[in-house]
Formats: sequence, structure tokens, C-alpha cells
Amino acid sequence: MSFDAAQTRGRQSPGLRGVYAVDEGFAALLSGSGLRAVRQASGSYILIDLDAQGALELDATTVTGSRLDATTGGSGSYTTGVMGTATRMPLSLRETPQATTVITRQRMDDQAMTSITDVVRNTPGLFLSRSNGPGRPAFSARGFDIDNVMYDGLPSAYQGWVVGVQPNLAMFDRVEVVRGATGLVTGSGNPSAAINMVRKRPTIDPQVRLSGGAGRWDDYRGEVDVSGALNDSGTLRGRVVGAYRDAHSFRDEEEHDHGLFYAIAEADLSERTTLALGFSRQEDQTNFFWGGLPIGIDGRHLDLPRSAYPGTDWENKEQKVNTLFGDLEHRFDNDWRLRLAAMSSWQDALFSGTYLRRDPALDMYHYAYQSGHDEDQNALDLYASGPLQWLGRSHELVFGVSRRENEMTTQEYTGNGFIPVGGARPDFVRAGKTHNITTQEGAYLTTRLSLADPLKLILGGRLDWYEYDNRSGNGDYKVTRNLTRYAGLVYDLDAHHSLYLSYTDVFQPQTQKDNAGKLLEPVVGENYEIGVKGEYFDGALNASLAVFQIDQKNRASLLADQSGCSTFPTSSCYEAAGLVRSQGVDMELQGALSENWQVGAGYTYTRARYRKDDDPANEGERFDTDQPEHLVKVSTLYHLPGQLEKWRVGGSVYWQSRVYNDVALSGGTYRLDQGSYAVADLLLGYRANEHLDLQLNLNNVFDRTYYSAIGYDISWGSTDTYGEPRSYLLTAKYTF
Repeated sequence: MSFDAAQTRGRQSPGLRGVYAVDEGFAALLSGSGLRAVRQASGSYILIDLDAQGALELDATTVTGSRLDATTGGSGSYTTGVMGTATRMPLSLRETPQATTVITRQRMDDQAMTSITDVVRNTPGLFLSRSNGPGRPAFSARGFDIDNVMYDGLPSAYQGWVVGVQPNLAMFDRVEVVRGATGLVTGSGNPSAAINMVRKRPTIDPQVRLSGGAGRWDDYRGEVDVSGALNDSGTLRGRVVGAYRDAHSFRDEEEHDHGLFYAIAEADLSERTTLALGFSRQEDQTNFFWGGLPIGIDGRHLDLPRSAYPGTDWENKEQKVNTLFGDLEHRFDNDWRLRLAAMSSWQDALFSGTYLRRDPALDMYHYAYQSGHDEDQNALDLYASGPLQWLGRSHELVFGVSRRENEMTTQEYTGNGFIPVGGARPDFVRAGKTHNITTQEGAYLTTRLSLADPLKLILGGRLDWYEYDNRSGNGDYKVTRNLTRYAGLVYDLDAHHSLYLSYTDVFQPQTQKDNAGKLLEPVVGENYEIGVKGEYFDGALNASLAVFQIDQKNRASLLADQSGCSTFPTSSCYEAAGLVRSQGVDMELQGALSENWQVGAGYTYTRARYRKDDDPANEGERFDTDQPEHLVKVSTLYHLPGQLEKWRVGGSVYWQSRVYNDVALSGGTYRLDQGSYAVADLLLGYRANEHLDLQLNLNNVFDRTYYSAIGYDISWGSTDTYGEPRSYLLTAKYTF
């Protein structure tokens, strides 16, 4: 904030009570003063005298940088000031000793993102896989699948190939991503990444935002976002978001629609206590979600038209998820705070679909399948955090407990099987169900020690009790007191650069047993990382370079000698001896290059190889050939200066290296591949006035033809899936 001292002479402010974002805080501070804080493109603020007539002169004003806070809505930035996904501590990107990215509200709007799949596709270091079918996306990072998605810091199980719901971005302020092992905050999982979806919160100032869009293939979408204080004092605030999208596709006959309702209320129970309660309901429907296009019996692409639809006219996928969430926070006099957060979600899903498959004679059929899924997830987290003094220096401490529960009921049907290509819907009849409950309880502690002014050490640990209860039969297992460790050292080289190194890990229970009939120890993913981070313009621009190594060890390996196996030949025995090693480089730049220029760019190289496996032929080979080793993602937005200041231009480039599968044939194998490819998008925006904004997005401008997923079997695995051709979307936004 910078201003002329004469502007504030003789004026008073009532001060602040409660928790505010920056813009809201300034509005409350200056209420009734005749002054207004106006944010500049650089992130700094100036004071405007509302009572002044004509032009306002600020002879002694100097515009300087102003640090961003966590909330990104309205900031216009491609980065954020602080994030707590890695450690529960509100640290800047530079202070966090892991590779981190934030996809801000501005970036979501610029690239017309609508779901988490758009976020994954555009986030450096993350890979969006369609190998399970177009409607069952999977996410990965550093060579391993992502199996957790967090909401406001609470982890939730994600299985995109089963029933994973695709969160609608209309209700989120930003998405925070931490790459590598993240067991300190998620508990169990793979050493890939944590994706934290941070919801929008109510504002004090009233705001109404309407948005409508229309695009190629009858893609129509609308959104309304209303927020503001619900009483005169501003101690009670609310926000409601509604969104709907109805669209077809470049594939013939394909269609889908998505609906969202989101509401949240926030109340200051006292000067130091805030309660928030919210509810969301999301409904998604599509008639194409499973298999893709088949490959030839020679293992090659059939090169069918991109518009080819491999489904039938009766299939359908419906998902409905209701979520109730809330948090209660109390702030003590000594800068400590206590936070309790909880979330419950109930998902109902019914899948009726087909995929193309060949029988043993290699004749083509549709394989029909139907299943119903009822998934309930609950999460609870209670923690305290704050500063402490020790040996004359100030440090930080976080400690807490958490609990997760996932209850899944799957309804099975008869009628699943081969039908003629394009055949009528079978008579599906309920035949039974499976029911299982997974619970995980944990206790964690993290501290950030100030060893010296430029040197900070972060140490953390977590104990987890994990239990899987198969209510449908045998197969129960548990893990008791699993220890997860975290260590990070950050050294400030100068005012703008820091060097860091870190160790993190995560565990994943497994069901295989050894010769003694004992469950194998959990798979452990260890992440070693060293890097350098840069922070410029008071945090408006962040840069990073990291080198990492991940060892996923204790993987189940089939024993070559089963003579000592008490359950053989009914079931085989294993040992925890497998090892996969992932090594690579992570580079990123995010934020403002100038007052008018935002950029988000990253390059990732990942080399994941089997080091030890029960199949010696795998050792030294790629862990997953469906994932590219090189990824480049660049997004940018530039506001034109001078007389063209109402215009903005931008675009993005996505590039990935080659992927392949070795397809088994009767006489050997054929290597089916998708070579490296690049896709470019463009953006043109025009702000007609202070209320109306227009934007045109052109995607795949050069109409590049490519496969976003490739098949792997001539009989099974018809997942050749084309990427989207050239498309456009025109969006109008009205704010008042």
C-alpha cells in the first residue's frame, strides 16, 4: 500500500474484526472514510479519494509490490502468497521444500477450465491418462498414480477408473499441488502428488457474477456466483454458486451434462472464533465413458475418423454426489490457533456401458456391463498451530489428529457379457453386492525450526492406524502404527533465492502374504529432493528447479520357489522385495513477469524404471510406457497497454514425448505408439466496461490429430482415444 499522507490526515478507521482476504480487509478498514483501496496490476494498492473532484494527483506516491495472500479470486495472478498443503503450515512457495504449483482462479478462467481433469492437464508435472477410457481419467505424477484428492486440506480417496467424481471447478478458489510423497498430510497413498481443491469462501462486499458460454459441438454452459454479508456488521456472510453445462462432443452421438449447486455460510461467533458450514451437490451424466476405439489384429492403429463413436445408443453413466463440510477456528491471544474441519460425502453412481472386444476367434463384439456404486466418505481433522520461543528464536509448531473412512457398496448385475456390435441393451438383473469399509486414523506433528536467520529446518512425523474390512467375505487386513517421516532444510542464499533439500515418504498397504501367511509390510514410497527456488516482486513471481528421486520399495514379488508356501497352489506366496525407482527434473515459473504479463510454465523429466521385480525381464525397463518421460506446459496472459488496455491476449502450449505399448501377437509383439506431439491454444479477451467482459478461447488451433491414449491388446483394451480437434468457446461475464 502506498499513498500521500495528506489523504489520511484527520480520518479514522474502525479497524478490523474477523478474518478477511486483502480486498475485503481494506474495504472494511476504509468503510465511511471517503477512501478506497484500488489494486494495481502488479498486486500493489493505492488509495483513491472518493470525495475528490476531477483528477487526483499523488505527488509523493511510489507504487511498490504487495505480497499476495492465499485467496486467488480477484487477484488476477497466476500464483499465490501462501499455501499449507505440504505441511499444514501457511508457507510461501519459496519456504516449502518441495515442488509446488498453484492453479489460481484467474488461470482457471483464462483457460476455461471446468473440472479437475483440466487442472491436471495444465499443471506442470502432472499427467492426465485416458488409458481406462475417455470417461474414466486417471492422474499421475513422477511415474505413479495419484490416489488422493484433498478438499480444503482433507484427503479423499480417488479412483478415476472406478467411481472417481470429477470436481466442478466453479466452487473452488484455487488448486494447490505438491509433487512427490505427501504422507504427512494424506496418510496412505502413492509417492506421486497431493492435489488440494480449495473452496471459495464468502466475501463481505456484495458481488454478483454471471457467466455464459457457447462453443463448438453445442457446448453450452452457465454460472452464477453470489456473495456478500448477510447482516450490517458483516459478521455473517454467505456465498452461493450454481453451474450447469450441456455439451456434445467431436465423437458422433456422445453427449454429457454437468450440474452443480454450492452454498457456504461463515459466521464470526466472537472476535476470535469463526464457523463455516457448506453444502454442495454435483450431478454428472454421459453416454460414453468406457472403452475407446479398437486396434487392428496386427496391433496397429486402425486410423478411424476422429468422429467415430464406439458405443451404443443405450449406455449411460450417472453420478450424483452430495457433500456436507465445515470448519471451526479459534485464534488465541498468543497467535496460536485451533482448527477443526470435517467433511462427509455420499455418492451414488450407476454405470451401463460397453466396450469393443474380440472373442477367441478375433471376431468383434460389444461387451456389455452394468454396475452400481454407493460410496460414502467421511474425514475429520483437528489441529493446533502457532509460534513458540526457544533458545532466543521464534519457531512454529503444528500437531493434530485425523480420521478417514471410506465405505463402498458395489451392486453386481447379471447380463454382463458379449452382445453383437451395436446390440440392444441386455436385461440386467441385480445379482449381489460387495461391501467394504476402509478406515484410517492418524496423529501428526510438524515443527519449523529457525536455526539461523537464513536457515530453517522442517521436521515432521505421522503415526497411522489403517484397517480394511471386507464385509462380503475374507480379505481383511490392517496396518498398525505406521510411521511417516518428513524433513526439509531451506537456506536463503539472498533476498530472492533459497536452496532446499527434503525427504518425504508415504505408505500403501498391500494384500499379498509371505510363506508364513503373514501380510507383507506396506509399500513405502521415499522421495528425495534437492532444489532452488526464486521469489521476485514480493512473491508475485515464483521460480523453481528441483532434482528428485523416488524409491517405491517393498513391492510384492512372487516367490520363485513356492515349496515353502502353506497355501500353494490355492494361492501363491510373495516377498516384499520389488523396487521401482523414479528420477527426474522439475522446472517451473509461475506469476507476473510484469504488471501486465502473467505466466505459468513448467518442464518435467521423469525416468521411472523397475530395479527389482519377480519378472527379471522387467528389471531396467520402463515402469509404465503409457506415461511420457518429458512434459512441457506453458500458459500466458498479457494485458495490452495504452489505448488497447481493454484487450488481452494469451495462449498455452502442451507438449509431451512419445508413449507406447508392446502389443502381444501370435508371432511376437508389435510396438504401438503415439509419437511426441504439441497442442497450442489461443485466448482473446475484451473488457467492454467495468461490468461486461468477453473472451474467446481457441483450442488446438492447428487441429493436430493425435491419440490421448493408445491400446495395448488386440482383444482386450480398446482404448485408442483421439485428442480433441480444433474447437472454440465464446464466454461473456457480467459482474455487478
